[in-house]
Amino acid sequence: MMQDDSAVLDCGMVLRQLWDYLDGELDLERERAIREHLAVCADCYPHYDFEKLFLDGIAAARRGEGAPAALRARVERALREEGFAPGHR
Repeated sequence: MMQDDSAVLDCGMVLRQLWDYLDGELDLERERAIREHLAVCADCYPHYDFEKLFLDGIAAARRGEGAPAALRARVERALREEGFAPGHR
């Protein structure tokens, strides 16, 4: 018999998986269980709401033109001088 995730999810588990939930990286059962928990939990929903707005803000900012070419060149030069090369971590 399959265990019902919504019965075993506590707030700590939901909050630890919130970014994965928002990024769509969970399996369908876990996603459903977290969605159901958020629908009824007054403690977790504000965290979800904040993180969702944060991600939406980042996405909206990325749709802009981006950094001016001169600024990008200065940042890349500074990174190279510090030993960072494009494509390396």
